[in-house]
Amino acid sequence: MSVADLQAPTSGAIMERKRLFVVLGGLYLAQAIPSYLFAAALPPIMREAGVSRSEIGYLSLWFLPLLLKFFWAPVVDRIRPFARSHRAGWVIVTQTGVILSLLCLIPLGATNVWGIITVGLVGSFLISTQDIATDGYATKYLAPEDRPIGNAIQGGSVAFGVVIGGTLGLVLYAHIGWTGMLLTIAGFSLIPLFAAFAMRESEPEAIDPAKPRPSIMAFLRRREVRNILWIALIYRMSEGLVKAMEGSYLVDAGVPLAHIGYLSGGAATTAGLAGAAGAAWLLHRFGSGWTLGLLGLLRTICFALFTAHALGVITGFLPIFGAAGFQTLIRYMEIVALYSLFMSAASNEQPGTDFTILACAQLIIYFIGSMLSGRIADWLGYGALFSLATVLSLIAAVATMRILAAQASVSSTPPDPS
Repeated sequence: MSVADLQAPTSGAIMERKRLFVVLGGLYLAQAIPSYLFAAALPPIMREAGVSRSEIGYLSLWFLPLLLKFFWAPVVDRIRPFARSHRAGWVIVTQTGVILSLLCLIPLGATNVWGIITVGLVGSFLISTQDIATDGYATKYLAPEDRPIGNAIQGGSVAFGVVIGGTLGLVLYAHIGWTGMLLTIAGFSLIPLFAAFAMRESEPEAIDPAKPRPSIMAFLRRREVRNILWIALIYRMSEGLVKAMEGSYLVDAGVPLAHIGYLSGGAATTAGLAGAAGAAWLLHRFGSGWTLGLLGLLRTICFALFTAHALGVITGFLPIFGAAGFQTLIRYMEIVALYSLFMSAASNEQPGTDFTILACAQLIIYFIGSMLSGRIADWLGYGALFSLATVLSLIAAVATMRILAAQASVSSTPPDPS
């Protein structure tokens, strides 16, 4: 038998790898379907039922668990709901709770605002907890070379979740009403639950009292992961500024609402699939540093086009439509690249905690930019807002490449024999 034969993966290993990809697709779809029912379908349904815009604005409370889930991530890493089922146990418990939450919406109707907010908060908490378990499972069991593919699968699952939970939810409501829509979406949410029963995990280890417990402090003690935290905090700081005002700017520029809807819907669906696949290829070919640097520079060009259009340097709808669509593609690619980087930085002892802290950091920064964008646009105008985003995007891209290059240089330096 040759050395090449010894190194070649066995058919069993290949099947196990494919099985893991299928399981991850089901797990991420399990989160995406109810998430986009809440985020994309319910607000317009409630508005059509006569709920005021002010009350619909309170639905943003649903995002709180997604931003704060790093606080209870160590609990998910630490506790096994069932003796021989760690993260699979969390998925089973939380997905069952999510399905029950969907059913609890049925007697409320579309106008019981605070009832829907309460049930939505419970559902969001369960989805966020499930996300910790799923990300920890993916981080722990994906081989390093498979992480881009795993995150591309996540992006594709989210795209399908938008279609099933968001688009199909609206179509179902229009044809069979509130109860029929919720029963159907709950039924769809049962299907990916079976992925939890296909999860394979290592046997539970004996508790070592000398071994540190999963915690946020254990994350902060590691210098290399603190460097990745800086990237999480700076890389997307410009995006919220643009994305939150993109729709408003297109309206103020005279673009018809129907055209904006076609742009956002078409771009999200195609970009979710194409962007995830493209990012996986770039990561495999060039690595995280060059991929994030390239995407950051392309994003900067998109923001510069927004700036030039707002300042009147370029005119017409075609350039700004192209910039908006391409920026959506880049955003999906960035998520795949960032999450692959976060997985590589997470420790095997607390993968869910480490990954969740990094994911929450970039999400919090994105939301801060979103909240500030309107005020900056009111004070200084769209031109100044997009100019600021362009500069911040370029700084973030360059800084990210420098941080990763410096980290790679340190890790490749051989230890001093003395």
